[in-house]
Amino acid sequence: MKTVQMTLDEELVQMVDRVARKLGQSRSAFTRDALREALSRLRVRDQENRHRRGYEQHPVADDEFAAWESEQSWGNS
Repeated sequence: MKTVQMTLDEELVQMVDRVARKLGQSRSAFTRDALREALSRLRVRDQENRHRRGYEQHPVADDEFAAWESEQSWGNS
């Protein structure tokens, strides 16, 4: 692992410390988890944006999924 120095607002540090204590984690462990989660959310958002742009550039044709309609199974009602 690498040690990183950061500058944070005192109020943010206090909130992190409170939550980390409740979770039984160190400040560093909590921060690592929070950063991983934030990076994951950014990756998902980026993928969703790329997906959206792709469909904006190449919209779905009206009959594009018609061949699959007969494959749908809704169970026995």
